[in-house]
Amino acid sequence: MTGLTHQYRLVIQKAVKKSSSLLEKRKLSYMNDYLAFPTSMTFNSLSDEEQHNRSELLRHLTSEFNRPSTGWNFSYLKGRMEEQLNLLPWDYEATVKNLLPNAKGLLDMGTGSGEFLASLNPLPPDTCATEGWAPNIAIARQRLRPFGVTVTAITDNDVRLPLNDARFDLIINRHEPYIVYEVHRLLKRGGLFVTQQVGEKDNIELNKLLGAPEHLGYREWHMEQACSELQKAGFTILEKKEAFIETKFYDVGAIVYYLKAIPWQVEDFTVEKYSEQLVNLHHKIQKEGFLSVQSHRFFIMARKDK
Repeated sequence: MTGLTHQYRLVIQKAVKKSSSLLEKRKLSYMNDYLAFPTSMTFNSLSDEEQHNRSELLRHLTSEFNRPSTGWNFSYLKGRMEEQLNLLPWDYEATVKNLLPNAKGLLDMGTGSGEFLASLNPLPPDTCATEGWAPNIAIARQRLRPFGVTVTAITDNDVRLPLNDARFDLIINRHEPYIVYEVHRLLKRGGLFVTQQVGEKDNIELNKLLGAPEHLGYREWHMEQACSELQKAGFTILEKKEAFIETKFYDVGAIVYYLKAIPWQVEDFTVEKYSEQLVNLHHKIQKEGFLSVQSHRFFIMARKDK
């Protein structure tokens, strides 16, 4: 931090102590926090060493952004990002495995790279999958071909899947958007729909810290809303649960890699576009040890009765 910035912060901190207005205290505290990290407002007054460190950081973040990734494999972030998914009060994988022996037809909506579906082998004789993210489609097809699984590529504009009515006993869906009446069409009467969804509040702290608009893809999306839609379509809700769990990031490069992999969280995310905010996050993590955000998840098991 430059000497001038340090002097400004000392003045602000003294003013906070003397101020009797709560609103004024908040404004002054915000200014103090703002000056704590180098931003475009203070960049010109950075020392040569600080400017060099900032440039090196942004080069490193750009390399993280450009790093190739395959599927939804976040093993690269092991030790750098910690998702406490084991604290969810349900077990999606165990639930699906328990239901498989009674299913002759299975559809995995949004199979990703096919890792989870492949892990369920032996699969029902009529097993299909869909995937909408282009980088995953070829990977999923290659992985699932030995199991006789057909992977259908879909787009956001597809309102009807090229699959026959009442074909499946079981439809599973983890973190994939769906059209409720299409799920109803594809299930046999008495068939089950099991889904774990990402809720509307997921990782919202990242958007706020970056000054980015909230992601629009989740709209008003929470457990009760999803249950209401399913019931209106003719489903009976057998089980429902919702949870907020902590995710920790231990370096800002992990955040960059993560946001590149989930492009719907921050639309048009690039290091260049959010360089100042990323520098701020780097200093915040250095100071506090990690950045904590909340993951929003909910689980529903529903049966087609009508």
